[in-house]
Amino acid sequence: MEPFRRLAALACPLVEANIDTDQLIPARFMKESRASGYGRFLLHDLRFDAEGAPIAGFILNDPAAADARILVAGRNFGAGSSREAAVYALVDYGVRCVIAPSFGDIFASNAVNNGLLPAVLEEAAFEALTDWMGGAPAELVVDLEARRIAYGGRDAAFSIPDAWRAKLLNGWDDIALTRQHAAAIETFARERLRAFPWVAPRTDGPRGGAQPRSPDAGETRAGGASPQSSDL
Repeated sequence: MEPFRRLAALACPLVEANIDTDQLIPARFMKESRASGYGRFLLHDLRFDAEGAPIAGFILNDPAAADARILVAGRNFGAGSSREAAVYALVDYGVRCVIAPSFGDIFASNAVNNGLLPAVLEEAAFEALTDWMGGAPAELVVDLEARRIAYGGRDAAFSIPDAWRAKLLNGWDDIALTRQHAAAIETFARERLRAFPWVAPRTDGPRGGAQPRSPDAGETRAGGASPQSSDL
């Protein structure tokens, strides 16, 4: 993923509460190939009427919001089903950050795994930001390293779990994050094998099993006895 550190971009207010994943991308569009882009389906039934014409007055249909890369959304954004396609739709549309007082848990996790920042802003700070925006798109600066949002000469702190912040700052997925702990994992595995040598895989020995493997060549158990094979 592309690392996320600091984003200065146009933000679009979408402050209704409980915008769920079925609104973010209606289920009927999930049969489409991701390769064709899901951005055109984002908030489809709020953006377009039954004939597919843009609905006048919906904020994302305003030409002034055309380049928005940040959404300022209401509480419980991304609630509902666990569909990751809801995040695909936002990312494919060009959104890199959603600011809200709270998020659906699974949505927030999916967002981080796709390079989208779910920034949680406390209610008072959120109200101050939306009051300043006045229902219109506005320029914001989102600084993930500092965990702050700057606007109109003011700023506010937002929250995000440390592990998610590390993933976004470095462009890591879950595997890359786990690899940062490789030394500790290897130490644990070595000490575990030393303490419980009988858990080692068996490849030869009685009934086709292996002799238990010593964690270090020539090492013996406490008391000086060498590990013995078992038929168990």
